[in-house]
Amino acid sequence: MSSTMTINYSTMTLFLNDDDRWEALERRDRGADGIFYYSVLTTGVYCRPSCWSRLPRRENVRFHSTREEAERKGFRPCRRCRPNEAAFHDERTALVVKACRLMEESDDMPGLDTLANTLGMSRFHFHRVFKASTGLTPKAYGAAIRARRVKEELSRRDSVTGAIYGAGFNSSGRFYSAATYMLGMTPTVFRSGGRGESIRFAVGECSLGAILVAATKKGVCTITLGDEPDALVRDFQDRFHNAELIAGDTEFEKLVARVAGFVEAPKIGLDLPLDVIGTSFQTRVWQALRQIPPGSTASYTDIAERIGAPKTARAVAKACASNNIAVAIPCHRVVRKDGSLSGYRWGIERKRSLLKRESE
Repeated sequence: MSSTMTINYSTMTLFLNDDDRWEALERRDRGADGIFYYSVLTTGVYCRPSCWSRLPRRENVRFHSTREEAERKGFRPCRRCRPNEAAFHDERTALVVKACRLMEESDDMPGLDTLANTLGMSRFHFHRVFKASTGLTPKAYGAAIRARRVKEELSRRDSVTGAIYGAGFNSSGRFYSAATYMLGMTPTVFRSGGRGESIRFAVGECSLGAILVAATKKGVCTITLGDEPDALVRDFQDRFHNAELIAGDTEFEKLVARVAGFVEAPKIGLDLPLDVIGTSFQTRVWQALRQIPPGSTASYTDIAERIGAPKTARAVAKACASNNIAVAIPCHRVVRKDGSLSGYRWGIERKRSLLKRESE
């Protein structure tokens, strides 16, 4: 099993993308209140993320950074959660959001003392409030922002040197000392987008929708699920934009059929060689997931304990969200500590369906 290191920092943000926001909505996350709001097209109402009204269908939901934005678009406030009225924790949330924006908008990442002083808080109190609200320390959040900038700059600039200064580093030495941590690989390899690799792929259909399977010479590197085959292919092409992508032949399509067959009848088993791309921590998590037998589940805390890092349940959840190999690395078997279902990058209904079939 390959363990080439790459880090996906897109999930290490404060609800900055719709997938993170939807997961927060599913778990009624009070920590997200004030950071964003959601509206429902079919009711014309907007709510706080913690609102305990009936969970709407994902396709009917729209997200807004402020309540004013939701109202400008014609939505009225929910009578249950009253998002247009101040809540007890709104002031604290506003301070955390302000700190995040300061980090995102600063060329030079502000330190803990600077952030605390700007917000009129002590260093200790600010650190505690920020971590309680976001699940990350200010330093970790700043590192995530810096990493995202580096990835964006490397993707659009012709030279690594230009990316170094474009991302806000004042010296190449500081950049290279942090590059492997942030990217999981050297900048040159990251920029290659899979250059030199030959990857076969094919798309099939199963009862859960479209399914894309891709493999290098080492093994399966991607299994994704979705509603539209074209969308799966476009996402795959974006991920490996410099690799030689080869449409699978009849023999390869048998592999797709084998994976689809496992989705329909999990008891037949699925033992495939995998070409796993992940950090050492992610790889440990994914290996632990493969030890969960069909018909069983484990919590994020269980997995954290199994890999010898009992305090990393949140990081385990992020590793599950970064998994690109559905069903073969069964992140769908991981649930919350109380047994309820948490988010799944290919849709919570697919997760529920997979678990139901495995338990039958």
